[in-house]
Amino acid sequence: MKRTLTAVVTLLCLVSGNSFAGKEEDALRALAATKIKAWANNAAVIAAVKKQNEKNASLSEADILVLDKQWRAETKSANKPLISGILSNELSGYLKGVQGKSGDLYTEIFVMDAKGLNVGQSDVTSDYWQGDEDKWSQTFKIGPDAVHIGEIKTDESTQRLQAQVSITIVDPASHAPIGAVTVGVNVDQL
Repeated sequence: MKRTLTAVVTLLCLVSGNSFAGKEEDALRALAATKIKAWANNAAVIAAVKKQNEKNASLSEADILVLDKQWRAETKSANKPLISGILSNELSGYLKGVQGKSGDLYTEIFVMDAKGLNVGQSDVTSDYWQGDEDKWSQTFKIGPDAVHIGEIKTDESTQRLQAQVSITIVDPASHAPIGAVTVGVNVDQL
């Protein structure tokens, strides 16, 4: 009931121009600048992204599309070598821990490399390549301080009112963008 009421109030605020939706966006931006940025700058995150960037440096867009197609097929298959490889890596373990420690605040977390490919994730995503979506292009391609807040909506997979908050992952030595992270935030927990 609370979720439905929050969704209705948010929709009414967006339609009427009320600042309630603006307050939620402010809270999401503050979360991105503090808690999300803090754990996204963890040495394990940086190392995993750099390692995958090196591994994937020579991938063409055609190669990426083949991998993405494989991922999508694996989401419906019992045999999941690509998905299992990502879900069982050290970074995914770290992200699952971050999600678990958030209480019910984070509904999903996934980290992307310089090509927009998943490096690690707390849960299976519907696709492997995020590089054709705003969560990657509006962060990684914009620069080190970029933040992208997706629309507040009920997520099909989690059935929670959430917004995706994405930030650029930055190499601490060079201050250059090396990847991005997207976090599904349970808006009811703000």
